[in-house]
Amino acid sequence: MRRGIAATALVASLALAATACGGSDSGSDKSSGPVTITWWDTSNATNEAPTYQALIKQFEAANKNIKVKYVNVPFDQAQNKFDTAAGSKGAPDILRSEVGWTPAFAKKGYFLPLDGTEALADKDKFQSSLITQAQYQGKTYGVPLVTDTLALVYNKALFKKAGITEAPKTWDELKADAAKVQDKAKVDGYWGSTQAYYAQNFLYGEGTDTVDASAKKITVNSPAAKKAYGTWLSLFSGKGLHKADTTADAYAHIQDAFVNGKVASIIQGPWEITNFYKGSAFKDKSNLGIATVPAGSTGKAGAPTGGHNLSVYAGSDSAHQKAALKFVNFMTSAKSQTEIALKNSTLPTRADAYTSEVKADPGVAGYQGVLSAAQPRPALPEYSSLWGPLDTELPKIAGGKESLDKGLSNAELAIAKLVPDFSK
Repeated sequence: MRRGIAATALVASLALAATACGGSDSGSDKSSGPVTITWWDTSNATNEAPTYQALIKQFEAANKNIKVKYVNVPFDQAQNKFDTAAGSKGAPDILRSEVGWTPAFAKKGYFLPLDGTEALADKDKFQSSLITQAQYQGKTYGVPLVTDTLALVYNKALFKKAGITEAPKTWDELKADAAKVQDKAKVDGYWGSTQAYYAQNFLYGEGTDTVDASAKKITVNSPAAKKAYGTWLSLFSGKGLHKADTTADAYAHIQDAFVNGKVASIIQGPWEITNFYKGSAFKDKSNLGIATVPAGSTGKAGAPTGGHNLSVYAGSDSAHQKAALKFVNFMTSAKSQTEIALKNSTLPTRADAYTSEVKADPGVAGYQGVLSAAQPRPALPEYSSLWGPLDTELPKIAGGKESLDKGLSNAELAIAKLVPDFSK
């Protein structure tokens, strides 16, 4: 997933320089004394990290010869920090790697191939598409820990008040519903994001993407993409549609408005389920509606497949790698994934972790229901970085500072530098 979560672990980020040497801060292959491995976790420090820290204690209790140094790294900083640390041979032994980062770091030689290791002992238990997404040139460089996608989440009570009996299936239906909500419930019906990851839904709805990886062609400025972004832009103006928020805190503003009943629907991922439940609008969990994102003019509806893998640093010595592989196996086991799902309401990556108790969580069940519409990312190591230029241009477009044509043209030029062998 690519998300705009504000940094929630500033203390941890300040400590990175001291903890970014997992492969070298605990000595080399010594048989005496415990091995200390370092894990950079990129989960939300408030509502997800405590579950992972509790699992670490369980692991250490069962493995007296291994200690785990836990560091929570803000998600929006982790990719660059790991890239820098790995390049200087000072990276942590384990990284919670966003699925888009995994092939990119594998290409650079920063991740250890996991095929045939203890970490992937249960390979056949995982959803096959998630294993494929963790691969680069036929080798597997991550073990899927959690998976996700985006969905239209909505306030059932506000929809009911507006006379809406089911979630909109198209963007035009969403616009009509937003107007009804404003008329009857006196709040906005929808608030969209200016972030590129969230706008990806519109591209899929027109049967296109930022690039055509198989044809090695940049398509972000194609007619289909222009139509997609045109639809995206139209959802910032109109009755019941909240204007674009282009501030640095937009993500938090949208989230706060939704959980407190000030807007009826947004596009969001399952990593926020526990935060939904903390809001005044969802004290009753059953009030949370979850539906597939609306379809575009092609009739297609889809959102990017996101999630995180656990990957092992190739620069660690053999003792640390062995300990790291054991830890990854533990954290991605059915038992651990079940515990993570129950505490964090995130989606497991293996079928045997979807116990009856896990599926009883309405948020988990709802997102599991929309996963079938999720679209895996192409096997292109640079793919996730392509959203960077759009994260620069889309807020300008939404804020009226530049035209759609100009913004997409600028994005196309910037993307061309990231994939120089692609044609326009």
